[in-house]
Amino acid sequence: MEWLLQRETDLGTSEFVLPVVAETYDGFLNDIGGLHVKPDHACQALNEARTGPVAEGNVGGGTGMLLFGFKGGIGTASRIFTVDQKPFTIGVLVQGNFGDRADLLVGGVPVGREITDLRLEGSRARSAKEGSVIVVIATDAPLCDRQLKRLCRRGILGLGRVGAIAGNSSGDLLIAFSNARESRIPRRDRQSMISSSRIRDDAMDELFRMTVEATSEAVLNAMVAAETMTGRDGNTAHALPHDQLIDIMRAYGRLR
Repeated sequence: MEWLLQRETDLGTSEFVLPVVAETYDGFLNDIGGLHVKPDHACQALNEARTGPVAEGNVGGGTGMLLFGFKGGIGTASRIFTVDQKPFTIGVLVQGNFGDRADLLVGGVPVGREITDLRLEGSRARSAKEGSVIVVIATDAPLCDRQLKRLCRRGILGLGRVGAIAGNSSGDLLIAFSNARESRIPRRDRQSMISSSRIRDDAMDELFRMTVEATSEAVLNAMVAAETMTGRDGNTAHALPHDQLIDIMRAYGRLR
């Protein structure tokens, strides 16, 4: 809010906004009660936001995350699809912090069951079978709010592809938005009737498929990019070992 107030002079007078805030628990690695992240840190992150490749792994809110008993973090993936010869993009960003080791799947291969070592270490080590996940789905395709909600449901299918079961105490948070100009409502245009174009429901199957693919890939990208980390009280989360992952995938016939 401080960052917005510095840039939008109407906020606090004629206009106001409510930011969306979500969280995933990182108390195993982070001194979560210390409240070390201050408003200045949030403003710095916004000021330094750039286009181009997105940092993955142990970055930002993903710094203290766990995934399937390994080190987790931020992951992202995207796809391009066409409707009536017009290209659109679907992008997914995941902050992953969930999963039991035995449930981890990579391309249908039970990788988690094959790696029995590299468990969480420390006085507070516990099974990470339940946790939380934030999935942000972004597209430039013109969609209405109901269609965006349908994308969120496909994001859940993508999480299931890698082994998520949405456990009892797991906070599975998905949000989708479109920045298509056709979907925007002018702030100061007060006409009573407005019209906009959007993709037909029966033309969305490819978008659904790519949402599922990008969500599952984003989770795996977070794990591959993450690095072993020791945090509070000497607690340690190990990264997914790349060499073992390759060997397992090859043994199951997924690699030549």
